[in-house]
Amino acid sequence: MKLKLTKPVMFFDLETTGTNILHDRIVEMSMIKVYPDGHEEERTIRINPGMHIPEEASSIHHIFDEDVADKPAFKQVATQLAKSFEGCDIAGFNSNKFDIPMLAEEFARAGVDFDFSRPRFIDVQTIFHKKEQRTLTAAYRFYCDKELEGAHSANADTRATYEVLMAQLDRYDDLPNDMEQLSAYSSQNNNVDIMGRMIYDDQHREVINFGKYKGVLVTEVLKKDPGYFSWIQQGDFPSDMKRIMMAIKLRMR
Repeated sequence: MKLKLTKPVMFFDLETTGTNILHDRIVEMSMIKVYPDGHEEERTIRINPGMHIPEEASSIHHIFDEDVADKPAFKQVATQLAKSFEGCDIAGFNSNKFDIPMLAEEFARAGVDFDFSRPRFIDVQTIFHKKEQRTLTAAYRFYCDKELEGAHSANADTRATYEVLMAQLDRYDDLPNDMEQLSAYSSQNNNVDIMGRMIYDDQHREVINFGKYKGVLVTEVLKKDPGYFSWIQQGDFPSDMKRIMMAIKLRMR
């Protein structure tokens, strides 16, 4: 089945030094840009993270310090990458929870202001979990009837993700072949920030989605606990969450 696209969709996958989006870094990035006419552009790049790649991470993706020693830093390729993603919807496997927040944080560190509110996000893992409850390797076997060779390499995982989504569309008659509806279906919450630390309620008001104030309106928290704002701004939180919290506070004046 061919995807029904009104603009390009960028499938991508990251290999990183770890899973902490604030402290870890990207070491490999693979992208498949699919255009409305069906043609594709595929690219994989390696990135010097500027830090040691822990052995636990290397054991998964098989990328070691020496493999990226002569590669560019993310800051050197950030502007080019942002242009590649510009005007695209974004798809991945577990991308809403990890890859997109990680990419957003890397852009922020590089000083590149990419607007993640514009693309629609299609998380193939969420679709899979809602339908079958498995991993990417199992999803590839289940939907495509093939074994995933080279699992945990960015390119193999990206290609598998793209093929799994097309197979999901073939399998499920009730799954919409439309980026707007796929984005809604593959979202767990109506997130305000990328990580979903704040979500919108049914009146489109921002609500805290973690910690002791979970379920409370952001504006109420900021009014009754002024120190909460400083705690967020000075704490170990993603930059886009801090930016949105600042915008809400300024809006309250």
